[in-house]
Amino acid sequence: MTALFLGIDVGTSGVRACAIDGEERVIGTASVALSAPRQDGAAIDQEPGYWWQATCDAIQAIGRSVDLKDVGRIAVDGTSGTLLLTDAAGQPCSPGLMYNDARATAEAARVKAVAPAESGAHGPSAALAKLLYLLGTGIRAQAHYALHQADWIAGRLANRFGASDENNALKLGYDPVTRSWPAWLDELQVPHALLPEVLVPGAAIGPIDPAVAATLGLPETAIICAGTTDGVASFIATRAASPGDAVTSLGTTLVLKLLSDQPIFAPGQGVYSHRLGDRWLVGGASNTGGGALLAHFSAERMAALTPQLDPARPTGLDYYPLPKPGERFPVSDPQLPPRVTPRPADDVQFFQGLLEGIAAVEGLAYQALRDLGAPTLSQVISIGGGARNPAWTAIRHRILGVPVSVAEETEASFGAALLALHGGPP
Repeated sequence: MTALFLGIDVGTSGVRACAIDGEERVIGTASVALSAPRQDGAAIDQEPGYWWQATCDAIQAIGRSVDLKDVGRIAVDGTSGTLLLTDAAGQPCSPGLMYNDARATAEAARVKAVAPAESGAHGPSAALAKLLYLLGTGIRAQAHYALHQADWIAGRLANRFGASDENNALKLGYDPVTRSWPAWLDELQVPHALLPEVLVPGAAIGPIDPAVAATLGLPETAIICAGTTDGVASFIATRAASPGDAVTSLGTTLVLKLLSDQPIFAPGQGVYSHRLGDRWLVGGASNTGGGALLAHFSAERMAALTPQLDPARPTGLDYYPLPKPGERFPVSDPQLPPRVTPRPADDVQFFQGLLEGIAAVEGLAYQALRDLGAPTLSQVISIGGGARNPAWTAIRHRILGVPVSVAEETEASFGAALLALHGGPP
């Protein structure tokens, strides 16, 4: 019998499941769509029962091609900042306020007044502001647990509630440096009894509930593990494992994550740190990226121009592409204008100059992290739509001066499965 490890990713549009063996090989996958959350202005929420039903459906779907009786451990990731309140039995007494729900503006102002600048709990979409909002709606008497999306799904699987992980808890005010709930939460009158026990991602929560195991075709010996956020699970999926390993997401914006042996907090530049066992995932985001490219070329035009690029021959153009004025990192300047002139007549040269400009910003960003105390960059693993452009990969390798590769796996469910397998981050 080959032991299997199951990762569950509860995302925005669906739930994905991934089963791997002890050699990290994917044995089976399944995906179940979720209906869109309810939206009313800044309020965006969803019935938690939808998450649970989709999770059950995804597990049963994967069971049609994989023998679930071999599953040894299960880990769940969910969207960062999504929060609900439950009663003592784990039954929801609030909807799930989604990661992008921003109704709690007044509560965010209260947090800002007392929380340190480096706390991950700032902003109306942070879980702490949502908790304060929910406590003000009259359900405080019923509430027994404040849980994140991944916490609640893991709790349903184990029939044990009140546990979270160090990544999800960050936006609820948890201090990852001291590994504790900070004293300043008392100034906000946050009931300590509501706050979950915070575990290291991958640590055992407990065995699966026998009734759930029977319903889903899982063994009663399966262990449910503390999970993580979807973003951290996607990082784990790339198999980046050593300080200096980095992951760049080439999407609408440029998002960088670097594995470090120490935390870095630079709130003014949006630089933050997630704890990964005894290491840290240091992150920052620039406004450059695919959105800046789309300001000049359609996706179809870029696809047509790509084969004509000459990555080994620099254009000499000194661009800082932005979709509109304003930058967060590596330059913190809300008025920074895009620099995309002079524009050559040749579209190929202009397109390559834009790609070189984004790569140069990427290099500046990793150097800024180094200046803040992060390890020297050793390799970059690429994810996102732009990672599929081989010419851009070659340009970035030339400019960054380190190996640049494309991730074989980027699915958060695979990262959660790795977390289940290894019992913690790499």
